[in-house]
Amino acid sequence: MNKRDLLAGAAAAGLASAAWAASPGRSPRALPGLLTVSGAVGRTNRGPFDPVRDQMMGKHGIAFSRAWVFDAPALRRLPACTIAPTVEYDGKKHVLSGPLLADVLAAAGVNAGSGIQLDLRAVDGYAAPVALAEALQWRMIVALDMDGSPLELGGLGPQWAVYEADTLAAFRDKPLNERFAPCPWGLYSIEVRRG
Repeated sequence: MNKRDLLAGAAAAGLASAAWAASPGRSPRALPGLLTVSGAVGRTNRGPFDPVRDQMMGKHGIAFSRAWVFDAPALRRLPACTIAPTVEYDGKKHVLSGPLLADVLAAAGVNAGSGIQLDLRAVDGYAAPVALAEALQWRMIVALDMDGSPLELGGLGPQWAVYEADTLAAFRDKPLNERFAPCPWGLYSIEVRRG
């Protein structure tokens, strides 16, 4: 291959990438999306459900026409809260930090009206249906860190929707292994529906 063909090929590839990124509904994000908030959202930064690119969502029965996607820096730019629940996996208190779920939803343009229902979905397919009113009352966070270290995929992360069960009347007297049913770790999708 000569130099002219190489440069022409590189230019064409660059234009194709730019065209894809500029196509309607496509985000020019340089980093992968980690959390998709879909459904009744007021802001969008990606296109509708794509059966090719959104394989896991398709397998979990998730489809949407509107969505807002957060990458790691976008989640970390939101104000962080800290909680210290006793975790069921070892029976010890751990410090968890991350933005309030309410702030994540607000950043995606979700109006906190009555009747909003959330499906919090984990990478293993586990889905926790939660009323937004309950999530607000429980002060759920989207935990990004545990004990000062980022949550990792393959562990409890990269995100964990969680609350401080030890302080909530609805959960504190339950056995430890029953306190966190509405709290999926490995959170990657939040579907928002008007009730």
